[in-house]
Amino acid sequence: TAEDLAEASFAGQQDTSLNVIGEAALRAAVVACFASLWTARAIGYRVRNGIDQATVALAVVVQVMVPAEASGVLFTANPLTGVRGESVIDATVGLGEALVSGQVEPDHWVIDSATGRILERRTGAKQAATVPLPSGGVRLVASEAGQGLCLSDAQVVEIARLGTRVARLFGSPQDIEWAVAEGRVQVLQSRAITTLFPLPAFTPTDRSPLGVWFSFGAVQGILDPLTPLGQDAIRVAFAGAARLFGRQVDPVSNPFVRAAGERLWIRLDLVARSPLGRKVLPVTLPMVEPSTARILEELRDDPLWAPLPGHPWSALLGPFGQFLLRVLPRLPRSVLDPVGQRHAFEAAAEGYLSGVRHTESQASAISDPPARLAARLDGLREQIGAALQILLPRFAPIMGPGIAMTSRLNDLAAAAGEPSLGLECLRGLDGNVTTAMGLTLWRAARTIQADPPSLARFIDDDPDTLAAAYRAGTLPPVAQAAVGSFLAAYGMRGLAELDLGRPRWDEDPSQVLATLRSYVRIEPAQAPDVAFVAAQRASGLASERLAGLLPRPQARQARFLASRIRGLMGARETPKFTVIKAMGMVRNGLLESGADLVAAGVLERADDVCFLRLAELDRVWTQDAAHWRPIITARRRLDDRETRRAQVPRVILSDGRTFYEGLADAADGALAGSPVSPGVAEGRVRVVSDPASDSLAPGEILVCRATDPAWT
Repeated sequence: TAEDLAEASFAGQQDTSLNVIGEAALRAAVVACFASLWTARAIGYRVRNGIDQATVALAVVVQVMVPAEASGVLFTANPLTGVRGESVIDATVGLGEALVSGQVEPDHWVIDSATGRILERRTGAKQAATVPLPSGGVRLVASEAGQGLCLSDAQVVEIARLGTRVARLFGSPQDIEWAVAEGRVQVLQSRAITTLFPLPAFTPTDRSPLGVWFSFGAVQGILDPLTPLGQDAIRVAFAGAARLFGRQVDPVSNPFVRAAGERLWIRLDLVARSPLGRKVLPVTLPMVEPSTARILEELRDDPLWAPLPGHPWSALLGPFGQFLLRVLPRLPRSVLDPVGQRHAFEAAAEGYLSGVRHTESQASAISDPPARLAARLDGLREQIGAALQILLPRFAPIMGPGIAMTSRLNDLAAAAGEPSLGLECLRGLDGNVTTAMGLTLWRAARTIQADPPSLARFIDDDPDTLAAAYRAGTLPPVAQAAVGSFLAAYGMRGLAELDLGRPRWDEDPSQVLATLRSYVRIEPAQAPDVAFVAAQRASGLASERLAGLLPRPQARQARFLASRIRGLMGARETPKFTVIKAMGMVRNGLLESGADLVAAGVLERADDVCFLRLAELDRVWTQDAAHWRPIITARRRLDDRETRRAQVPRVILSDGRTFYEGLADAADGALAGSPVSPGVAEGRVRVVSDPASDSLAPGEILVCRATDPAWT
């Protein structure tokens, strides 16, 4: 009952008996097949896929044996590249047991599924074959069939066409086992190919034959799936940003933002193929998501990736030009007064947040629960929809010159023979909200260090115990106040914090308390404030060293660029931080409405609202629990399933090709990742898979899947 699920194929988990002859052998084979449900291999597979062992049952299938002359497997999508338009056949002589058990090198074909044209053929050694025995059972024998192909071209095309029919029947790419007997192709079994990542919806056109999508989560350090409410909130924000460019976009049907695998994907092909995009993206994208930049660079020679016609600056006359007209007047001020412009942007962000607070306060004052929820949903659409529309025109005049000047500074450093010096000049930036958060947490830790009862609790108790005590208000008073002060300022942050549906630190402070347990063990020389001052000092030394390596005109330019960048680039994380604060207020209000729905018996848990879409929340009060609870249960299961997905690509092409890494492998057996900053660090490496439960000791080097603030 658990086999061949959408997320797990269970291939090879249960035993198969071939060429069973006679009733006694049949009975024994049935028992052996049933018993294989409880092998260590099968139990372990179910554990890894989160399947309750008590719910599993098995019925044994008995099929007539096909006396195969040739047999094999057919994938109706290319399992190596993901290309949906290619079929792949592996075949051998005799029964397929030797092939599926990996004991034989098969013949191999790749076929264009639409035309039937054979794109690739390779003869395998086929040094062995599985043959039936007259008395029953099979055995592996030596074979001399490896000198030629075991299928004719006509048979290959026939098998591929049969696979297309089967895939169409089931509605998804299939992994099919087949056999040829007396010249006739027989289908033995078919299961979904569960290793393929789902594709965003895309309709090719003459102008856009190939859709290219990059992962929103990879840029933001969110590798887990997004809740339905979280997806909708981000769509609302993107739709609001489109208004800056004179576009009215429906958040749900926006063709440039699609969901696949419960994650969001941003369409990039039209931008990347435009004359302006081909000039701007290679400069800006490496600073934002270097792996994606590397992948796109590899695609530049693809025929379907050819540049679109037009002059590089023609885009400025269209909707993009409208946006630039709002940005250009502020650019000189960013160069002349970088710190002042950064402060002005911070003030604009705070003004936006004041509007969010006012909207939520008005909604909270409504006494009728359905009307209160309706007001909150209107506020979400209004305030989250306005976020980028308000922030981007202020942020672009800061970030644009900052990126351009950083690129130039890096060029100067490379010309001086010290390419890392450019980034060394950017250590310890003022105005970085994440740095400020870390220093605030360190001040809380110092307060706890100075209070013996508080310090003893943080040394002796685990994070969950401390979190429970904090929620109960039973921590020592000094620790209770220190933790509360930090959460009052930063409690809206958390893992995958751009997902409105995910819990925040103020709901579950265990991660904050785990970090504080590490912080109270820090020696004075390793303290974050000491490290920050040292980083600022190091950046000044790097700037002077770079200037000393350059001719006088370029040295003056390097000093000027470093000073301007240091004044501007501390604002890099302010827009996200502002949106997170807004989402925290919106989420708190929606959870209160979720509690109203629980009290009315409509929902089981307050956070069930996160597994409904905005359009469903608009009518959640009009249906009872029998309608909503099955929907929410199914979506929670889907979320759990997608959370267990081992790999998520960074870039997806509409033909099915997927790209996961993008960064070159290191030489000499070293492991390569995406470094946070230049330089060399030595120490014990700590691989952190879950920042809510894993700890990091002072002096250890963090290696993790993502680098959003909740991880670092």
